[in-house]
Amino acid sequence: MKLKNLFFTVLSCFLVFNLIGCESFARKFTRKKNKEVQEEMVLAPEPYKNTATKEEQYRRSFIFWQAEHEELIAALLENKPAKKRTSSAQESIKHLENMKVLLNDAKQKQLGGYINRMKGLLDSIRDDSYGANNNFYRMKAESIRRDILRDFTFSKIKSSLL
Repeated sequence: MKLKNLFFTVLSCFLVFNLIGCESFARKFTRKKNKEVQEEMVLAPEPYKNTATKEEQYRRSFIFWQAEHEELIAALLENKPAKKRTSSAQESIKHLENMKVLLNDAKQKQLGGYINRMKGLLDSIRDDSYGANNNFYRMKAESIRRDILRDFTFSKIKSSLL
């Protein structure tokens, strides 16, 4: 009797496994991909329209110049790598040139002199890759900063904007 029960148990297990089947069983519980194909969104580039007023543009350029110039002075003071010193000077000059475009002719000439001084300082910094004269360059940069702050703060330049 035991042998007969064992035989029926093995046979019933065999039939159950055959009927379920491994492949169909696995297919039932695997994740199916979505049938919907999502279209890729294509964005057409649009030109940037600057809606800021001349005053806002000048103030923004002035603040960016101040930050970059102070970063240049700090880089010279702390003897940071030459790449950092030159990039700060270049960014400072870029912001000064952005400010220059917004001014009338007389103020453009005056600011052009400061830009030329900054370009001379940049050339000196580039030539001195080891930073031997950083203290001298820092003093020059502080002098340029004082002069620009004296002559080109927004309250003094308000009437000279285009």
